[in-house]
Amino acid sequence: MGEFDLIARYFKRPVRRSPLGGGDDCALLAPAPGMQLAVSSDMLVEGRHFLSTVDPTSLGHKALAVNLSDLAACGAAPLGFTLALALPAVDAAWLEGFSAGLYALADAHGCELVGGDTTRGPLNICVTVFGEVPAGAALLRSGARPGDELWVSGTLGDARLALEAFSGTVQVPMEVFAAARARMERPTPRVALGLALRGLATSAIDLSDGLAGDLGHVLAASGVGATVDADAAAACVAARATHPALFDGATWRQLALSGGDDYELAFTAPAEAHDAVLAAGRASATPVTRIGRIEAAPGLRIVDAQGAAVAQRFASFDHFG
Repeated sequence: MGEFDLIARYFKRPVRRSPLGGGDDCALLAPAPGMQLAVSSDMLVEGRHFLSTVDPTSLGHKALAVNLSDLAACGAAPLGFTLALALPAVDAAWLEGFSAGLYALADAHGCELVGGDTTRGPLNICVTVFGEVPAGAALLRSGARPGDELWVSGTLGDARLALEAFSGTVQVPMEVFAAARARMERPTPRVALGLALRGLATSAIDLSDGLAGDLGHVLAASGVGATVDADAAAACVAARATHPALFDGATWRQLALSGGDDYELAFTAPAEAHDAVLAAGRASATPVTRIGRIEAAPGLRIVDAQGAAVAQRFASFDHFG
């Protein structure tokens, strides 16, 4: 099967948002009047971002999900995406599964494949996603203010727990591993929550490298500091609710604050908007948890449930670290 046969068979469908459709030198996208384009790219490399044993349907899902998570953090509605795919060989069964997972998530969010590229090489997937957001309404990293409450969506540390179980570092019951692996391989982009937070949140970021590290980007961009309740964050690890005795408090905290690959949102909002944030979570069917506060003094202070400083070190994932 040649390159263009491969594209025609697995990655070509009619589109509505691109006047040219796919297949020309460029895709054309037309955002609605008064809207701005939000654009983000993410690359997934075999052995670095996913295991060779991952189900291709799950991989197709994740390849788009990590990009939709960036749109969610910006409060943008998805429009379309491009796919650049390097393959060591043409494997019809793999391509069937990968494209099925990719398109299932794309259809769920009304996001169309509008172009891309394929080549032979080590397995590598790069998606660029396009969304739209009203001019001036995008959620940014730079808007956190002293007095704001700090929130996270969903659950934390699941992917890290799955990775530790894969490596044999920890032993967990099979049902815990299965749930954590599902979260690692098929994350849920919080697009609906991002839209609900427009005009409400003062800043937001998606959690890809770990809560402590990603939050640092918000603090730097906003010129503020924060105090985080490590135990409130640890309570967001899904397995803790069902198997609290699996680990000690320090391990639960480590999973939550240094996990990475969560693809949840961390965001800030004024304290007086507390009830409105909870309502946004309910409206988007997304759990939200308050885990701290923004302060004028720079730096990140991590405390326990009693307010005492936590001595642990919480490192973030670094591709070149």
